[in-house]
Amino acid sequence: MPMDKYIQTIVVTGHLNTGELLKSYLREFEKFSFLAQTSDFTKAYNAVCELDKSLVIMDISDYQEQALNFVSKIASEFPKCKVVVISDKPSVDIVIRAMRIGACDFLALPVIKEEFFEVLKKVYDNLSDVISKKSKCRIITVYSNKGGIGKTSIASNLAFELAKTTKENVALIDLNFQLGDIAAFFDIKPSFNISYMLNNPDKINEKFLLSTLEKYKDTSLYILADPPYFNSAENVLPNDITKLFDILRKAFSYVVVDTSGGFDKSALNAIENSDLVFLVTIVNLPAIRNCQRCLELFEKLGFDQSKIQVLINRYMENDEIKAEDVEEALGQKIYWKIPNNYFTMMAAINKGIPVPEINPDSNLALSFKNLALLVSDSVYRQKFMKRQERF
Repeated sequence: MPMDKYIQTIVVTGHLNTGELLKSYLREFEKFSFLAQTSDFTKAYNAVCELDKSLVIMDISDYQEQALNFVSKIASEFPKCKVVVISDKPSVDIVIRAMRIGACDFLALPVIKEEFFEVLKKVYDNLSDVISKKSKCRIITVYSNKGGIGKTSIASNLAFELAKTTKENVALIDLNFQLGDIAAFFDIKPSFNISYMLNNPDKINEKFLLSTLEKYKDTSLYILADPPYFNSAENVLPNDITKLFDILRKAFSYVVVDTSGGFDKSALNAIENSDLVFLVTIVNLPAIRNCQRCLELFEKLGFDQSKIQVLINRYMENDEIKAEDVEEALGQKIYWKIPNNYFTMMAAINKGIPVPEINPDSNLALSFKNLALLVSDSVYRQKFMKRQERF
């Protein structure tokens, strides 16, 4: 392989044995070139400055806070440098923290070769612009059988925050074929819409999706809008949606789905194929009763109850009906409460931009940010626990 095809790698650790082991693994993998081992953050930073594409393997076993600060600095300043964090004291909280600040992966010491090679393959594909299958893709459907609850605003802002938080590719899909609003929420006029994708599944692949879907500004959020005409998707079959989801799973880390407000075939198919379903309600008796009926129907249809999570929108702490009352009525814990902030939400909707771009310090923006963190953290947590089980 030509030298310019190798990914230059810097190992930052104060432990000679760790450096030697990683050097031997890198030599065996071939697509990476071991450039240097150092415990000096300044030297490592200066080396990254001189490289186009690079990998930094960062040992945070010692001086953890300083090391994590260095990870954050590298990840924010050098988009073509990937950071893999290693530690002899791994924990779920540390894994989540490292991933939040920009690490692309986390490995426990001593590093296991097979696990290390999996990470190297992912890093190489990423830096080489090779689109690889993302087995960890999570499909999240936002649903309510009652109109005017705010599910489109939740889906839009959650997708935006997931892209912003994780820096991974996120797709926002509008499955409301008659009255979809996703395009209006982002003030876009996309060239392609979901009817084309559903009617031409054999023509759609990962490269097509990433090059054709409307990308929101400079984020990693891609939008697949509703059809422009009511009859554009009238012949869509449930299996067509399943095929589309299978393709989306290969190209995106997260897929957020906004559905219609009824029990039509597309909404039920989305729920069936989702990894997580947010059943949205507000705190009043008719809405809570509708939420009860949804939960009962989902159980009768045989949907996995563990993936159905209740989300309250427009929540006010001083409401006559408390969150505890809702939980007792539904027989289920509330996953998340989004606060009521009418003026901020309406300003965002009227300007066609996400809430965090209107007022990033508002209680509403912070709620969406923390919801995205909770959703993404659970993925990191599951990934870490699976590795612990394997080895």
